[in-house]
Amino acid sequence: MKTIAGFDRIGEENAFAVLARAGELAAEGRDIINLGIGQPDFPTPPHIVEAAIRALRDGHHGYTPATGILPLREAVAADLHRRFGAEVNPGNVMIVPGGKVTMFAAILMFGAPGTEILYPDPGFPIYRSMIEFTGATPVPVPIREEMGFAFSAEETLALITPATRLIILNSPANPCGGVTPRAEVDRLVAGLAEHPEIAILSDEIYDQMLYDGEEHVTLLDYPEIRDRLILLNGWSKTYAMTGWRLGYSVWPDALYDKIRKLAVNAWSCVNAPSQYAALAALTGPQDAVGAMVAEFDNRRRLVVDGLNALPGVSCITPKGAFYAFPNVRQTGWKAKKLASALLEEAGVATIGGPDFGILGEGYIRLSYANSAENIARALERMEAYLTRTG
Repeated sequence: MKTIAGFDRIGEENAFAVLARAGELAAEGRDIINLGIGQPDFPTPPHIVEAAIRALRDGHHGYTPATGILPLREAVAADLHRRFGAEVNPGNVMIVPGGKVTMFAAILMFGAPGTEILYPDPGFPIYRSMIEFTGATPVPVPIREEMGFAFSAEETLALITPATRLIILNSPANPCGGVTPRAEVDRLVAGLAEHPEIAILSDEIYDQMLYDGEEHVTLLDYPEIRDRLILLNGWSKTYAMTGWRLGYSVWPDALYDKIRKLAVNAWSCVNAPSQYAALAALTGPQDAVGAMVAEFDNRRRLVVDGLNALPGVSCITPKGAFYAFPNVRQTGWKAKKLASALLEEAGVATIGGPDFGILGEGYIRLSYANSAENIARALERMEAYLTRTG
């Protein structure tokens, strides 16, 4: 059966393939330590779970507005104002079933044959996959270790051509853990003044996972681009709610009705009890968020120290998210082969850098969203394996 060409171009997120293979090995009786998947190992806070249960008991079983329930959109706007001082109209907030939906919608709006979309490389693999699906040309923006895995405004602006329609930014970043400083964002926004026709998608899903006093610079801080800015965020990482499939986005006036119509056509609405859970997450106690990030910080230090002690491995300290992106070039291994060997032979699941882009060769990604005990065990296994095969 012949499908349209776009479906032959579509890629995937290999972290899920690694997760599946790790599950197969575990089912065979192998002891597998999974540092591959980007999922907090903490439970969703109890008051959030209870809010969903209460919503079901209160009869919230039906459709909601395609844009999301108004109290939740108001809570999103209030939260962005509380944390950043940003003025956001709840009428520009869209509640969606997960962060990927915003990527899909934004790239679909601006991607077409003959157009170009800039995206971070190494970066979240769905960016490139969706760009190729639309027929647009993906243009990688280098995310370099020597820049602390932050993007360079100069390099980004130099890649713009008359065909550029959208720029995708991500800070704090997956897979590298880089955080772009305000001065660099300032330079980028200043340069974008010369390109008023280009939209910006700012993926800020890790905005509360920062370390060492780093500041999150939201693109909402720049009124000069608000009329073409799409903000991506959600609950999955911050509140340990990956399986709830909940995200939100903020859209400019000119695009909001387009995303509303796409929702009506594609997913109708987000399920009601999850929206009430999300409301409880934003309006309830935030202590669980701080405790989780503090524990990630402890694990971050453990994983960086351990990686730098491995033969042929070096790792700069990530400033955000919950990933380390060690340089493994000196081991003599190609990155994906090393990641595969570590899983199959050492029982440690990681992701090869090329799964995040053409500039990911020479690196692997480790998620420290696992217990300190498991991270220590994984590092011991990696050391033994690299010593044995080096």
